[in-house]
Amino acid sequence: MTVPTIELGHGMRVSRIGLGGMALSHVYGHTDPAEAERTLHHAIDVGVTFIDTADVYGTPRPGTVGPAGTNEELLAQVLRTRRGEVQLATKFGITGAIGAGGGTPTRGDRDYVRSACEASLRRLGTDVIDLYYMHRREIGRPIEETVAAMAELVREGKVRHLGLSEVTGDELRAAAAVHPISAVQSEWSLWSRDVERRVVPAALDVGAGFVPYSPLGRGFLTGTLSREAVSGSMLQGQDRFDRHFDANQVVVEHVRAVAGEVGATPAQVALAWLLAQGTRLGLPVAPIPGTRRSARVDENAAASSLELSASQLARLDRVADLVTGGRNLTFNGPEWISSGRE
Repeated sequence: MTVPTIELGHGMRVSRIGLGGMALSHVYGHTDPAEAERTLHHAIDVGVTFIDTADVYGTPRPGTVGPAGTNEELLAQVLRTRRGEVQLATKFGITGAIGAGGGTPTRGDRDYVRSACEASLRRLGTDVIDLYYMHRREIGRPIEETVAAMAELVREGKVRHLGLSEVTGDELRAAAAVHPISAVQSEWSLWSRDVERRVVPAALDVGAGFVPYSPLGRGFLTGTLSREAVSGSMLQGQDRFDRHFDANQVVVEHVRAVAGEVGATPAQVALAWLLAQGTRLGLPVAPIPGTRRSARVDENAAASSLELSASQLARLDRVADLVTGGRNLTFNGPEWISSGRE
């Protein structure tokens, strides 16, 4: 299997399908570090070399103040021998555990940006980060100030490319006026398409590629997610996965129908639609589905070569209209995602 590469923006070339690392050590119940390392090695072996993490991912060790850092430390075990094969992305800005205490504080001041980068470099065991994202902006602080601090890291050789996560179109344009932005990361999938209204046009305007997180609807679009799996995970209490779980099964049925026609899985169809959407819009797209299992890596990677017909794409385009419930996680305020600030 060979996964093609794609240039996001400003020379940032990555595998067309990446790997979201959060689930390897975070939010979806028990994790096995040994299995996570095997999955990471396997992903690189098959050409899924765009690996995404964040300083806040992972279970904090006792006494930890600030981001947990344990997901980055896990990834470091693999980078030790394979750094040159990986396009490495990490993030800063969320200052504590995701969802802790009913809210998640953020910082984007220069001192914090610099200290967060140094901490990530140390945990990852590398001297440069290929793509460094502002994970969430600090509300009330001009985004230009944060990006100016990030640009210093590029000039110092600690970071190669800059990215932004969950920004509005206006925020993206303001940031790009300070320094080129190579990638925007936001939730985007068959059932979460709000970014197409303003963020995608802005990305096209400033020459940034798009890195969709949760491209499989946090597992819902695979057709394998059960209520039991939702219980006790970060998804519990979120509208789409709780009181609207049954109503949203109609979405899965539409995806499954197309999958049956092309001899693929629902996950592969959902990813292929997203890649095709990027092509139709003229936007470089590199989704980062997360998984803990090597078999799922193979399944997701195969989507890079799956072609859907125009009529199949048109049918899938209508799926978003069937979704019940918003995409935001209920433990955060509406400003946590870009559409909540537009």
